[in-house]
Formats: sequence, C-alpha cells, structure tokens
Amino acid sequence: MKGERVAQLELLLRSHPEGLRRAEIARRLGVHRSTISRYVEDLSKHIDIYEDNNLIKIRQKEDEDENIALSIYEGIAFNMGAEILASNAELQSPHLASGLRKIAMNMRSYAPKVSDNILSVADRIDQEIQKNKSLNYRYNAVFEVLIDAWVTGRIVRLSTTVDGDEEIELAPYFIGFREEENQDRKPITVTGRLRHTKEIITLDITKITKAVLLDETYTIPDNLKPFRMTKENEASYDAIDMIPLKLGLKEKSAMNSFSDIIHTDIGFHNEADGSLSCTFKAENSIELMMHLFQCGSAVRIIEPESYRQKYISYMKSILKLYES
Repeated sequence: MKGERVAQLELLLRSHPEGLRRAEIARRLGVHRSTISRYVEDLSKHIDIYEDNNLIKIRQKEDEDENIALSIYEGIAFNMGAEILASNAELQSPHLASGLRKIAMNMRSYAPKVSDNILSVADRIDQEIQKNKSLNYRYNAVFEVLIDAWVTGRIVRLSTTVDGDEEIELAPYFIGFREEENQDRKPITVTGRLRHTKEIITLDITKITKAVLLDETYTIPDNLKPFRMTKENEASYDAIDMIPLKLGLKEKSAMNSFSDIIHTDIGFHNEADGSLSCTFKAENSIELMMHLFQCGSAVRIIEPESYRQKYISYMKSILKLYES
C-alpha cells in the first residue's frame, strides 16, 4: 500500500507543478499528515523533489519525454467518457483518478485546456472518495480482487450482504455498469457463474464485503456475450450462455437426446389442457439446436419466444435449400 501511495504522490505533484502543501497532499491521498514526510522521502530517491515556501514540487527536466500522444479529438472524447463514469458511478476509484492524471500530464504541452479539464475530473473523483473513505476503501479493495480474478481466470470467494451474510464462490465473466430505473448513479457490478452450478448471477459490488482470490481457475464460454441485466433482456437467450427453455412434449423419452449437452435439472409439468411440458436451462450452442431438430415433432419450443423464432428461422433457411 505504501508503494502505491508514493506512486499517487508522484502523480499528484506532476499534475500540480505549482506545488502542494503537505496538508493538501494528505487530504487527497486520504492519509494522516504525519506520514507525508515518509512518502516524500521515498519518492525523492527516484525523482528530484524540492520544497519551496512550504510547497512540495517536482523539478521538471527539460528533456522529459511524453509517453502517450493522444490527438485533441481523442483527448476530448476521453475527457467526456471520464466525466460520464465519474458522474454515474455509485462509488469512485482512485485508479481512475490516477489514470486520468497520467493522460492529462502527457497532454499538457499541446492541449492545456483539455489537460486541465481532465485534471479537474480527477480532482472531483478524489473529493468524492474522501466523502466516504471507509466505504470507498472497502469497495476498491474488492474491485481490485475481482479484476485480478477476471484477468487471471481464477475463481474468487465473496462475502456478500445480498441475502443476509452469505459466502459464495464465483467465476467472474463481466465487470461493468448495471442499468437500473430511477437511479441517478448506477452501481458497478460483477456478473459470473456460481461455482459448481450453471447459475449466472449479477452482484452489486457495493454489496460485497470481502473478496479472496482462489487458486482454482475457470474458462469463460466462447458463446458468452456481454449483457446488462435489465428486466427486458434478463429473458433474452442471446445475452447469456444458458437458455431458460420451456418445451411442449409429445414423448417424454425425447428428452434423453439432451443428455450429452450442458443443462440444469429438467422439471416436468402437466398443463391444464392435459399436455406435458418441461422447463430447464440449456447451453446456448449449435448443439442445442441440433438436438431439437433430432427430436422432430416430439418436442415443441414454447418459451422463450426469441429462441423459438430463431429456431423457426433456422428451419426455414434449411427448407430453402430444397425448394429449388
């Protein structure tokens, strides 16, 4: 953590060439003022720092190279994107502020106005973090573990407050905004598969109290697509890797053909008209389509309608091959 603070101190000083007082540095880093001297001492081993009229500054070198060269248009687009994220995220990340400062400082020589705008967004993020330091610290600690898990393909153990105090193990698939109605700020969520199940869930990261990276690895299915969990597309087969199917059955034995594809337990139901139906979730794959064809007239797709229409469209495309 100390090394991270020293890196943050360097970015702060580089983004404020006029210098900062120790009290202001402590406020922005969220630490006690007494620790700033140690950070300054550590940083001075790597770069030239000096103090002028109680202001800590970095002595700039004339031959310092710029590492990133964004066009004006890229810079403004980046600035607008950062504004949206800063305004809509329920909690803020110091990594976003840090990244913004790196971009801003590399643009200062040729786009000072854009650079100043980006720095102002970074400052606003810092201020938001300071308003609720303890919650933001916990949130970002969990966020970092989830990112590590997603990047390295490792399962993570989570303690959540969703259904009381609960502990689950998750294979993260996506991290991003969740669209919810009547909310000014949108929570950042993680979507993934519960370990030892085929169930895919989406969790508000603010509801996660602890995250621990495990040694077990996982693989994201090739046919899985990014999605936002809204009421409209929760039932959309094309947004998840498991399709919630309801089938009408003429022959119950037809379900034996699904034994070699991934699916949940099959529930059988007697309908009011005396017919038999079943419900289960099956992998979204071409193999599922082929097995439905194999069943012929013994099986009829009832739900979801979107997948039913896809199945009909597929059959029509096959028929066209034989019409000529």
